[in-house]
Amino acid sequence: MSQTIIRTLNLKDFTHGKLEERIRFAEEFTAGLKDCGFIILEGHGIDPNLIAKNYSNIAELFGLDRETKDKYGQVSGGQRGYTGFGKEHAKNRTVGDLKEFWHVGQELPKGHALYEDYPENVWPDQHVAGFRKASLSLYRELERVARNMLEALAMNMDLRPNFFSDMIHEGNSVLRMIHYPPLEPHMDPNAVRAAEHEDINLITLLCEATASGLELLTHDGEWLPVEAGKGQIVVDAGDMLSRITNEVIPATTHRVVNPKGENTSRFSMPFFVHPYSASVLDVIPSCVSEENPQKFPPITAGDFLHQRLVEIGLVKK
Repeated sequence: MSQTIIRTLNLKDFTHGKLEERIRFAEEFTAGLKDCGFIILEGHGIDPNLIAKNYSNIAELFGLDRETKDKYGQVSGGQRGYTGFGKEHAKNRTVGDLKEFWHVGQELPKGHALYEDYPENVWPDQHVAGFRKASLSLYRELERVARNMLEALAMNMDLRPNFFSDMIHEGNSVLRMIHYPPLEPHMDPNAVRAAEHEDINLITLLCEATASGLELLTHDGEWLPVEAGKGQIVVDAGDMLSRITNEVIPATTHRVVNPKGENTSRFSMPFFVHPYSASVLDVIPSCVSEENPQKFPPITAGDFLHQRLVEIGLVKK
């Protein structure tokens, strides 16, 4: 049986604590990412009513008929709006995941220097009242929490405070709203809700899902369930962070398994924290040593993202 323990941390220790508490939080966060790639976060300050409102909205959204949803799915690579069942698959797999999802991305005013970098958001407010307001409010709150977490990471790695958080300022972060439907007899028996994969981005923030199913792969090769209770957020490390740290912090493999008990829908809302597209992912010199020589050349976040979107089937080669 795995001895892996997922740390539970309180963000207030970092945002409101004394220097010793801030240092301790940063140490625990970094150690958690190195140990198993995941931590559970409390004290983040996001209004639970805002999270509940967004879950209510996406239940209504995914309850729309397929024809209506497909009208919102015209953005290249599924970068915004709706992506239907089976369109995305894990890297090195060909069977599509048993999920449909909706992407909300960075919202910048026309004339902004980065405005042309990002596709425009797609809003279904004519079908789901208040969707835009609620999802953008949650986006900004999760962006705030992500900035705090990355500042803690920079503190522990003895970098300037905004080393990581500057990368995500007006960055290409995405709020993904997911519906995993109940299993039906016609579905591919080889398909799962989300096959094992690593996230592409720096870190991911995942508000508590409506049902269990998330599992991480431990260093011992065992699958460990990850459960976030009410008011908790799961935080994990992605490929971009692993690349920057020369794999000192690994990107942890995880999956969402098919229901083992009651066969019901599962909704979740991961927030994928991305740098702005021109940000350069370059290995931190302090993460390079004789025992751990530099593994990766520099690459922009935009180019890296494109490579991975091709690998998971959302963008054609």
